[in-house]
Amino acid sequence: MPRPRLCRRIRFNPQITYFKPRGVPMVDLEIIELTSEEVEALRLKNIKNLDQNECAKQMHTSQSTFQRILSSAYKKTANALINGKAISINRL
Repeated sequence: MPRPRLCRRIRFNPQITYFKPRGVPMVDLEIIELTSEEVEALRLKNIKNLDQNECAKQMHTSQSTFQRILSSAYKKTANALINGKAISINRL
């Protein structure tokens, strides 16, 4: 049985929850879902320009876990942008 997930500190709850390619109806798009953890990791690293250790401290997680969350967010975002998919942001 896997260990239960720890609560991570998320200090950002976006008002916008969907991004999609312009001119393509939502029914025709595959949706990539970003978790609130992934959005917070992107915000801390890229918007606030913090280093990974500081980001991990703010999210109450280890640096290696923060790196995994950030890598997952980058992969999903790149997949959506390059392959023309919609991005759904799961809110808290």
